[in-house]
Amino acid sequence: MKHIHIIGIGTGNPEHLTIQAINAMNASDVVFLPVKGAGKEELAEIRREICERYITRPAGRISEFAVPQRQAADKTYVQSVDAWHGEIASIYEALISGLPDDGSGAFLVWGDPSLYDSTIRIVERVRHESSLDFDYTVIPGITSIQALAASHKIPVNLVGKPIEITTGRRLARDGLLSDSTIVMLDGEQAFAKIDDPDAEIFWGAYLGTKDEIVRSGRLGDIATDILRLRAEARQRHGWIMDIYLLRKGRDFEE
Repeated sequence: MKHIHIIGIGTGNPEHLTIQAINAMNASDVVFLPVKGAGKEELAEIRREICERYITRPAGRISEFAVPQRQAADKTYVQSVDAWHGEIASIYEALISGLPDDGSGAFLVWGDPSLYDSTIRIVERVRHESSLDFDYTVIPGITSIQALAASHKIPVNLVGKPIEITTGRRLARDGLLSDSTIVMLDGEQAFAKIDDPDAEIFWGAYLGTKDEIVRSGRLGDIATDILRLRAEARQRHGWIMDIYLLRKGRDFEE
């Protein structure tokens, strides 16, 4: 039976890869590398560097594929994502069908496959909607949450308090509700719209790479500075991946 490895590769630092991830890459006949077009070539280059550094299997090869852009016109967010996943599933089906009957392939996933990534659900979609017979395993990776906390030298949670993981879209809609809130996928810079200037923010971009930027402090004091840094970095690189923790209160406060 064909086998697929879904491998978490961390946030851009090749040293984030686990031994389990490296072994899975070397167990694969083909490593599939996504290419996201102009302005995001650096993302593909990081994956190429990882492959060059860690793949030692002589027969292993790399196959690059173009990732379609999500089309949002005349659709709700959920509808546009569903249609986009359908397009990607068709690409995955073609890639997997090209493997020999007992062959194996690997998808390299930024961060960890379980957290704000859809590779697992798209692979499941291929299994349910196609006639392909294959199974798969998931290899965990270092998440941007872990990388953010490590760079700021902080625990994510306050003592005895929960954490929330959400998106910028939902933070802008619902506001800051939890004592510790991790915000991902924030294209709206929703932190700048939060009416809680005394909250703390721990922000990071390009975590784990040579271009890493981190800032922390009282939200009312540094929100404008983060907006400027973020805009400059995006202009410089053509893309940005950032994440932040918003925190209210202190350890041991009831």
